[in-house]
Amino acid sequence: MRVVIDATPLLIRSAGVKTYLYHWIRELRRAAGAEAIRTFPAMEDFGPLTHERPVSGLWRTWAGLASLALANYGHAPIAEWAAHGAEVFHTTHLLRFPPRKTRLTATVHDMTCWLLPETHPAANLRAERSFAEILKRSDAVIAVSENTKCDAVRVLGLDPDKVEAIHSGVSSAFFDVPAERRDAVRTRYVLVRPFVLFVGTIEPRKNIDTLLDAYALLTPSVREEFELVLAGPTGWARAETIARLREARYLGYIPEEDLAPLTAAAAVFVYPSLYEGFGFPVAQAMAAGVPVVTSNISSLPEVAGDAALLVDPRSAAELRDALTRLLLSADLRRDLGARGRARAQELTWERCAARSLRFFERVAGA
Repeated sequence: MRVVIDATPLLIRSAGVKTYLYHWIRELRRAAGAEAIRTFPAMEDFGPLTHERPVSGLWRTWAGLASLALANYGHAPIAEWAAHGAEVFHTTHLLRFPPRKTRLTATVHDMTCWLLPETHPAANLRAERSFAEILKRSDAVIAVSENTKCDAVRVLGLDPDKVEAIHSGVSSAFFDVPAERRDAVRTRYVLVRPFVLFVGTIEPRKNIDTLLDAYALLTPSVREEFELVLAGPTGWARAETIARLREARYLGYIPEEDLAPLTAAAAVFVYPSLYEGFGFPVAQAMAAGVPVVTSNISSLPEVAGDAALLVDPRSAAELRDALTRLLLSADLRRDLGARGRARAQELTWERCAARSLRFFERVAGA
């Protein structure tokens, strides 16, 4: 069996989809071999993961983006050529005209543009509408959680028998981070006090204003002991939200090599998102053994299991109370941290790749 995966999101600035493709393709190749798992454009290997830059060299990046432009706007049959000899072509949201002569699959990462359109710019909404048409004509679809599968079936009318929920994974870098790396990242970012950490793009869906409100509601003594730290690039958040970031320690974009030790160094991880298809930051914090407070909606309860405190993300009071419980109880933090680490062991890229290969085999043999 040969599968070609559209890897063009690896050539641009991207977050969750880029993380997924980077680790997913590498693990698929470890399991099945590079000959069985090819990419469009052709990339034999990737450089270090970074969300701000391509993961391939300059020549490969420009050649790949040129191929994508020719396929999308020049109507050149480049995707058909890339799929030649393959049983399955796995497409992404960047490719407007995936091949029609090869069995087609795709991954649906979330349905936030459909369920919370007010939290996205118009360009995102247009891209998702276009991708929805590709999902509808795909032979089979991977959803990154059961919740995402249910939402995609309900909203887009996809055949549930053609959609398989396969959880994404957690990078091995988040498990058992050495103490010296945690200490080094504390020194690098001048993190003197214990801290509550949020990681993610600063955008409306991440619900930063409610988080800042909840932190402000903590008693002065708790706020004096525990700092609130936010890390992640500024996306399309409101100007008022960006201005409020000074109410906490805002670190901006954190290089990937610092993300695991920064996460592991936190006393508590907080993630009050209004919608997630999977929720990489939550799974990563659990892998690092950090107790988590997150939302009781979308895929987050499914991913967290019994290893997090779940709250109504629109209630600053509920979020404050959950943070207070954790911050005032070292025993509860230890218990949730241990449960989180155990839960994260079930969310590995190895498991994801094994299930994905069985998915491709079924599609190829259909």
